[in-house]
Amino acid sequence: MTTDTRTGDPRVLWEPGAWSASRLGRLASGLGDFASYEEFRVWTLEHLDAWWLAVWRECGLPVTAGSAEPSVALADASLPGAVWFPGVTTNYAQAMLALPGRADDDVVVVSHSQSREEVSWTSLALRADVARVRAGLVSLGVGRGDRVAAYAPNIGETLVFLLAAASLGAVFCSVAPEFGTQSVVDRLGQLEPSVLLAVDGYRYGDKPVSRAAEVSEVLAAVPSVRAVVHLPYLDAASSGPQGAVPWSELGSADAELEFEPVPFDHPLYVLFSSGTTGLPKPIVHGHGGIMLGHASAIGLFTDLGPTDRFSWFSTTGWMMWNYLVSGLLVGSTVVLFDGNPAWPSLMSQWELVASAGLTYYGTSAPFLMTCRKEGLTPAADVDLARLRGLGSTGAPLPAEGFAWVDEAVRPAGGRLQIGSLSGGTDVCNGFVGATPLTPVWEGEISARLPGIAVEAFVEPAPGSGQWRAAVGEVGELVITAPMPSMPVGFWGDDDGSRYRAAYFEDIPGVWRHGDWVRITERGSLVITGRSDATLNRGGVRLGTAEFYRVVEELPEVKDSLVVHLESDAGDAGELVLLVSLTDVGTALAADELRSLVAGRLRSRLSPRHVPDTLHVVRALPRTLSGKKLEVPVKKILRGADPADVASAGALDDPRALAELAALADPEAHAPLG
Repeated sequence: MTTDTRTGDPRVLWEPGAWSASRLGRLASGLGDFASYEEFRVWTLEHLDAWWLAVWRECGLPVTAGSAEPSVALADASLPGAVWFPGVTTNYAQAMLALPGRADDDVVVVSHSQSREEVSWTSLALRADVARVRAGLVSLGVGRGDRVAAYAPNIGETLVFLLAAASLGAVFCSVAPEFGTQSVVDRLGQLEPSVLLAVDGYRYGDKPVSRAAEVSEVLAAVPSVRAVVHLPYLDAASSGPQGAVPWSELGSADAELEFEPVPFDHPLYVLFSSGTTGLPKPIVHGHGGIMLGHASAIGLFTDLGPTDRFSWFSTTGWMMWNYLVSGLLVGSTVVLFDGNPAWPSLMSQWELVASAGLTYYGTSAPFLMTCRKEGLTPAADVDLARLRGLGSTGAPLPAEGFAWVDEAVRPAGGRLQIGSLSGGTDVCNGFVGATPLTPVWEGEISARLPGIAVEAFVEPAPGSGQWRAAVGEVGELVITAPMPSMPVGFWGDDDGSRYRAAYFEDIPGVWRHGDWVRITERGSLVITGRSDATLNRGGVRLGTAEFYRVVEELPEVKDSLVVHLESDAGDAGELVLLVSLTDVGTALAADELRSLVAGRLRSRLSPRHVPDTLHVVRALPRTLSGKKLEVPVKKILRGADPADVASAGALDDPRALAELAALADPEAHAPLG
């Protein structure tokens, strides 16, 4: 990391302009005379009702026919149990299809795919398709409160299906087609949908993947499905399961576009946790919370609007797909992509950024770090002149990743804001990230976002029982006041007990998210890892993110994962580092690799960071959205059956967990010198 020699602060990579230059700045200036971003942020927390009411009006969010315009945003600030916008009825699909600032013939959705040619929708075509599919769903008996599901990729038809369901007040969920049968059943079995949209397969790079057998198995295991809508995607001539309704017939009849009036907290869709342990949590998100949360995040905090072209690499099994498509709320053109982001090379995504004329592109931190490791220089190889913002999420982006983006992606002489974002499926949004009003410091998330009460809570001293908010110290990332996109609840959790236990059990009245975070004196943040995967060496807590930053910088290491196995005897326990290797790494002898890794950790971090053992594995387990499985791996190393700690169908490499089981044998452990 490069630091300012005068202050010791990290290097500033992007400076905000005048407040009048951004929509957020203009809104803030209309609410008060604030001397700084921090003063403005604190004001929003002290006036949550006024702030979110102002955001609703600024974003032009609709109420349905017969509903009064909102005069109160937050009627009850209990946590959990907040009451938002009482008496107001609205509809997410109505807000999405308003498409502010766009004409009927403007292209608003572009669907890129490795399985077929590009497909686009204008404003007029999108509204017409939603109206037709809506009518098709009505003909299948779908109405308010019914559940519909999509086993379909990140393409325009999946978005149309979501909007058609939302317009009816039906409850939607999507499962990415790369999910295996059991993972699909684990999700849909809880929701019991009556209609399933399914593709016949897809192409991942140059590899065709049929899903015909999986669809049949899912239908046999989820008897609630009474109608299948078949979308031929891999093979245009495929007809799907017997009795399936072709997609072309579902939306064949012209119809009027209508919107069911629903309350703010009426279920819009269900997102599922990764499902690495037990059944995935079915997290219910409401129409109003998603509308308000996404419109503010995309339109105000990211400053996108009708002139922007917005994309974020995601599958339909990750919340970033739901976030991406909400770009329509602010009139942006959303650019969808389905396929292998590294085929035929890592440059393919940057070529898409250039050819699609993206102004904002989001991806995962691991993807950016892989590009850096491969020595890519996208700005030198393709035209990125229109790109003004780059988002990163899924894992902490280390300082080296920030520096690489600034050096290799930022157009020569241009400005590129790096928006490192953290949030989660639980809130289907970010709660810390970049804003138009705050600098970007190398290696740090820019700010706590307006109206979202994020703190770092330090554990209470023995006997005190009092948690305290801290600056400059690592603590639990918590949210101390309601935010609009907190879940309505969990599906089937009628008394709310599972929901309360998931977030509010440890610190009553406070949402505990499960990350370690440090808030700096500048107001920026550094997330150091999951708090449920704590590493504790001699009473000192170590974050996993710093291990990964150092180890994965080595050209010999492809991926890494570190866990701490506590000792029943009360000693220091065992710190275990797992690595998969690049071709360069496989050429090293075992002793050379151990010495290299130990030396780098000792010199870059501290002797306390040197693990006790090192294991080389073929591949490390990650979820389909790229998250490392630290807790399941820890359980396996303690002797748990891999089948009991994670669902293979939820992993990018189903074999990876099972291959770790042999390492539970203490004799397999190799000391790290």
